[in-house]
Amino acid sequence: MFFVAATVLVAADASAQSLSSLSERVTALESRSQQNQAQGQQSMELLNRIAQLESDVKALRSLVEQMQNENEQARQRAKEQYIDLDSRLGRLESASAATPATAATATKPAATRPQTTARPSVVAAAAPNATTSSALPTTAPAASAAGEQPSYDAALAAVRADQYADSAQRFHAFVQQYPDSALASNAYYWMGESYYVTQNYALALDAFKTVVTKYPDSPKMPGALLKLGYSQDGLKQRDAAEATLREVIKRYPNSDPAEQAQSRLRAMSMDAGH
Repeated sequence: MFFVAATVLVAADASAQSLSSLSERVTALESRSQQNQAQGQQSMELLNRIAQLESDVKALRSLVEQMQNENEQARQRAKEQYIDLDSRLGRLESASAATPATAATATKPAATRPQTTARPSVVAAAAPNATTSSALPTTAPAASAAGEQPSYDAALAAVRADQYADSAQRFHAFVQQYPDSALASNAYYWMGESYYVTQNYALALDAFKTVVTKYPDSPKMPGALLKLGYSQDGLKQRDAAEATLREVIKRYPNSDPAEQAQSRLRAMSMDAGH
């Protein structure tokens, strides 16, 4: 009888242990299930965030493209306005330079006027050898016979139309035919711009250097000095370019050329760091 009771107790204890083990396994399974659900929820949230980021990136790309288009349009408008202003300024400079010469001619006796009218052709014929840099092309077309202002305007129109090879030749012809023109410094500047845009840095350097050395009082002087530094950088003349750009900042502080020079120096420094 005692043996039977002991057997029953042992069986009951084994049963209790089995139930406890099953309970622990169920608890473990429930815990694992909850963890899987939490991980699934986190995965869904992560996927949603990735989708949102992709959408944001697309929107940003669209915005950047729109801003680039607007910036290009603004740049083109600014270029056209600048060229138009330069053309008007050139006409005023030409007119102001022509007024004293006209007054002087009017006061001379009639007998001396034939000599005065004969001189321009001599000067124009001698000008190419006297004023043209050896680095500049020697096959440029002749400037318009209509006069210096129409010739200058035609060259400037080529710049406006982005016909830089043509504009460079036209400005080169202009300074050959009208070396003493009030527009000469402007012509050398735009010649340099035309060469620089087409990456003819050596020819651009010569043109800008002419403005800097020969026309230090020209309104184009700050821009010419800046672009001289750009051309030196384009020719990998790093030390000379840095010195020229720092000279722009020194001579013309708080100006647009000075800000552009600072920006170029920062870009050069970053390139050197790489």
